[in-house]
Amino acid sequence: MTSIPYPRWVFALGAVALLAPTMVAGPATADDDRRSAAVVRTDQGAVRGGVAADHLSFQGIPYARPPLGPLRWAPPQPGPTWTGVRDATRPGAACAQLQGLPMDSPSESEDCLYLNVTTPRSTARTPRPVMVWLHGGDFRFGSGDGYGGQRLAVGGDVIVVTLNYRLGALGFLAHPALAGADGITGNFALQDQQAALRWVRRNAAAFGGDPGNVTVFGQSAGATSVCAQLAAPAAAGLFHRAIMQSNSCANPVQTRADAVGAAEEFARRVGCTAPAAVAACLRAADPARLVETAGYPGAGMDLGPVVDGRTLPMDPAYALTTGRLHPVPVLTGMNRHESRLVVWGMERSGLNCPEPPKPDQEPESCPLTDEQYRDQVRAMFGDRAEEVLAHYPRDAAQPASATLGAVLTDHDYAEPVYSAAMAFARRVPTFAYEFADEDAPFFTEGPEPTFPAGAYHCAELPYLFAVDYAETLTPTQRRLSDTMVRTWTDFARTGRAGWPRLGGGSSYVRVLAGGGGSGTNDFAAAHKYGFWRSFDR
Repeated sequence: MTSIPYPRWVFALGAVALLAPTMVAGPATADDDRRSAAVVRTDQGAVRGGVAADHLSFQGIPYARPPLGPLRWAPPQPGPTWTGVRDATRPGAACAQLQGLPMDSPSESEDCLYLNVTTPRSTARTPRPVMVWLHGGDFRFGSGDGYGGQRLAVGGDVIVVTLNYRLGALGFLAHPALAGADGITGNFALQDQQAALRWVRRNAAAFGGDPGNVTVFGQSAGATSVCAQLAAPAAAGLFHRAIMQSNSCANPVQTRADAVGAAEEFARRVGCTAPAAVAACLRAADPARLVETAGYPGAGMDLGPVVDGRTLPMDPAYALTTGRLHPVPVLTGMNRHESRLVVWGMERSGLNCPEPPKPDQEPESCPLTDEQYRDQVRAMFGDRAEEVLAHYPRDAAQPASATLGAVLTDHDYAEPVYSAAMAFARRVPTFAYEFADEDAPFFTEGPEPTFPAGAYHCAELPYLFAVDYAETLTPTQRRLSDTMVRTWTDFARTGRAGWPRLGGGSSYVRVLAGGGGSGTNDFAAAHKYGFWRSFDR
């Protein structure tokens, strides 16, 4: 897929054996019953979680040792053990990061390799499916505790696990000086995810889950992580279904040469230039300095999964086309107006305004003009811009921001997601969806867009998780949420969705919308798939 040189500011959005197979029985009193109902014995020790009316929540369970000191830029090590009962009613710290989108919070912590488990409070007749969530955030932002799993757990009768993994430079720096005895460096975040999946395999039964029925699912960078794990030898057998939301295996990851080059430039920016002391210098650097040096997407270093020869021996995009991914059923899809979030970021920066924002002032949100729309397309697509403009002419009935959002959605999401889905369909059971609620709740923080945000990037998340950053769902949206929860959890349970699979002549994409709008459409035509497929060849 063609790489488009976006303006730097577009992305700165300001964002062992099991000790017990079941819950520990409690004493006779009602209060003690409520407390003991949330005590589970893991292979590290007992944990006590929180009790709600319909679910149990266990937070801040360490699945690996804190990656501090010599363990910075080292593979995750087995987690600590303890005696007594560990409190698991509060989440662990988020991994070091800047402020990203409203659902993200800045952090300087490296002691962050924790996971959270949510279970229905009811007793299951058989072990429940387990769903392991890999959060998004461009591999720079996010944490597992921002996604409350109770909606999926209770509505779908499953176990939900959310987790933190190392981010940014701390998760992906592929500097040769940091290489282990095997010569491999980088992809520490992917190794963290695998460590968490191994923890799930060892401990799922203690929470009433089935370690033989694990679904890994993720959104945006989390979906890229799912794809990477599909191509990672060490992840074989750790999960049995895969869900990818708003990203795909079609986009290539970094080559080792590119990742090494970026890591060497990163070290120079940090001030670690003496060849014999680079590793020691980097490991001694303040985590805040490392996070700041990595910067924001589009304005900092290019950090993410890398083809390193071991953790990721080949590009997942190549593994997909050659049939070398783990053969598990796939549910994949996107949101209808993904890139309207990017266009909102452009507005939020104030750079659409006649006068640039002053450093000491809050930027004003200004609508994109028709002229700015054409200028943006020409800056992004160069000598092929006129082709794009011909396929996406301005329509006076729509704001220019929505038109630019359509261009970027179709190029950056629809083409690669659909291409990957069709490639998956040739080898494994594959089901495709498009989330299309035009009135999806927007963030409660920050200025509203000057145009309808529609089904923007991240818009589906409040329909699956309990979150605190978005407006409350309406009754109609709650019904759509119930449908989506059933779909995601039924797929986790059976490997099937409630509509025709792709392949064998079928191009069925399920549309998920409120108010009776769910159904199907001609996805390829709606997103000009043929144009973009030929455009990028």
